[in-house]
Amino acid sequence: MSKKDSESGAGIILAYLNEKNRPYSVQDVFGNLQKQHGLGKTAVMKAMEHLAQEGKIKEKVYGKQKIYFADQSQFPDVGESELRDLDSRITELGAQVQSVSQSCRQMDAELKELTSSLTTAEMMSQIQELKAECEGYRERLLKIKSASNHITPEEREKVCKQRSLHVKEWKKRKRLATDMMDAILEGYPKSKKQFLEEVGVETDEDHKVTVPNI
Repeated sequence: MSKKDSESGAGIILAYLNEKNRPYSVQDVFGNLQKQHGLGKTAVMKAMEHLAQEGKIKEKVYGKQKIYFADQSQFPDVGESELRDLDSRITELGAQVQSVSQSCRQMDAELKELTSSLTTAEMMSQIQELKAECEGYRERLLKIKSASNHITPEEREKVCKQRSLHVKEWKKRKRLATDMMDAILEGYPKSKKQFLEEVGVETDEDHKVTVPNI
């Protein structure tokens, strides 16, 4: 950076600190001015150190961090009355900020609710779809009611019991057959697949069926 650019950057930083009149670190000033003025962090650090050495700004060290702020001697003294007025104004503005923030939160919640809601066209389309679905259910119900092959609850229970009995027997026989084949295969010189082919056993897997749950 040239001497002219360095002086320009120092002038920008000095004006900024005097205008804001509050303590800042090098990182704070860099972050606040970099986008608008394109100042590099190293340039900002050197400029602030140079301004502090010249006495144009003040420097305070807190541990490993340095804080810089405007030279307060350039500002007129403020009386007790003015300080009280400023405190009162700060309190008033703080209350306004809280009120506006609350209003913003309410409007944001309202906006999210409206954004997630259906438009009139979308609502009408959904209503038509639901009506068509209801009509389909109504027709299906009429067919069920008009059917002549209804079974009683007792008949249904009887069928379910028979099914459960057959499934249990299926599982039992499958387990017995598997145990028998496993015992034979322990001394069988060929593979299980070859054994099944030789004895002509067809498995559930061959027919792509599985034992249903009871």
